[in-house]
Amino acid sequence: MPPPPRTPRPPRTPGAPGRPPIPRRRGPAPARRARRRPRWGMRMATALSVVVLAAGGIGHAVVTGLDTGITRVDPFKDMKNRPQAGTGMNVLVVGTDGRDRITAEEKKKYRLGGAPCHCTDTVLLVHISEDRERASVVSLPRDSYAELPEHTDQNSGEKHRAHPVKLNAAYAEGGPALTVRTVEAMTRVKIDHYLEVDFTSFMRTVDAVGGVQICTTKPVRDSYTGLRLAAGTHELDGGQALQYVRSRHIDGAADIGRMQRQQKFLAALVDRLTSGGVLFNPVRFREVATTLLGSVRADEEFGTDQLLALAKAMRGFTPASSEFVSVPIGDMDFPVKGIGSTVKWDAEKAQKLFAALREDRALASRPEPAAERKAKAVVVDVAPRTIRVQVYNGTRIDGLGRKVDDALRGTGFDTTRTPMTGAGGERKRTVVEYDPRWDRSAKSLAAALPGAELKPVPGRGGTLRVTVGADYDGVTAVRAETAPVRGPFEAVTGDQVVCP
Repeated sequence: MPPPPRTPRPPRTPGAPGRPPIPRRRGPAPARRARRRPRWGMRMATALSVVVLAAGGIGHAVVTGLDTGITRVDPFKDMKNRPQAGTGMNVLVVGTDGRDRITAEEKKKYRLGGAPCHCTDTVLLVHISEDRERASVVSLPRDSYAELPEHTDQNSGEKHRAHPVKLNAAYAEGGPALTVRTVEAMTRVKIDHYLEVDFTSFMRTVDAVGGVQICTTKPVRDSYTGLRLAAGTHELDGGQALQYVRSRHIDGAADIGRMQRQQKFLAALVDRLTSGGVLFNPVRFREVATTLLGSVRADEEFGTDQLLALAKAMRGFTPASSEFVSVPIGDMDFPVKGIGSTVKWDAEKAQKLFAALREDRALASRPEPAAERKAKAVVVDVAPRTIRVQVYNGTRIDGLGRKVDDALRGTGFDTTRTPMTGAGGERKRTVVEYDPRWDRSAKSLAAALPGAELKPVPGRGGTLRVTVGADYDGVTAVRAETAPVRGPFEAVTGDQVVCP
């Protein structure tokens, strides 16, 4: 049967009550003893689904009792000197790495061997706006440089002074409470709720909603996860979705590329949930919600009342209502003694991003006409803004090096802005010299310089060299597959990354 018609929202009038407020956490609730259950890392899509599934106006009778399957933790116990609460609701979503619940067949099929690290593999800060019309998802790299506050190790009982770690180690040393404390210290955003989702829930939930649709402009292969996708549109089941969001060896972007794929997948799941009838079909809703919540750990006050408050407020939620961004990075390879290579945030840009969350401001803006014209640019594999380029003028034309540098920068490449004169006489052909480790970046750069010759030079490093020849005929605009980037935080809305 078709879903019942939705009751139109009455117009607001002066003095009329607004939307129902989101119930807020009033303080630490009595802790229950949480049974130890293994968790796994790539479940970002299922966690936000808790919020989205509640957005369909499902009645209290259907929602009541769903939270009984949630294992409870108290991540806010004895916390002091917390950030001041902002506007809206903030949920910290983590996925932890634990693999002993999966079957031997699943381990083999989806390449899930190895020992669990008992640390967070995915960390998301999800902000629900006060008007309940927007969900902002900020990805925090698991290898982010972090400083743990003083704490007691949950395993050894040993007391530790403040010390530097990678962000994903906070959970290993102090569990949910230390993870919340660390994230709050790094972002100055007060966390209202905590969600920790089991990997099995990820696969089962995707299957319960009928799979999700993913598009790719090129073949995708990852020998570590076993993912193999041809260029085009694909319907992924739970296991394939797991491979997709886990893959980090597809390209040189590693964890950054994986976070972008996770964001793209999450937008696709929101699209399926909001357009596939799940939210308005009580039977399917309860099936999907039960599958999801059966392997979730959450704080004591995230339950039926919160789901119902969100359900009443978030009618009409669509992929366009969601926005996704990764925390701005200043140094992708920041060495720390005793820890190794970490990801260092761009402090100034990151704090502006988190200030926007505290102030309940949108992170992504709608495309301007110029941005719409840019959408017609050639699609490349690597975002131009991540490609460092040094331009050399290999001709006798004065000022050509500056002209090419400006043109490449105009289409997004990170040029040095100091073009130089090439040696060895006049070049007939434009050449792109690159370290073989950056071959994908070189191909993206060559797409902007039609006819350019690609020349691998081992040991050149991450800066690509363009020597402009007499055949130069202008720069072609290019953009990455995930290029609908808008606003000061380079955020995208869900409708910009789902399949057309």
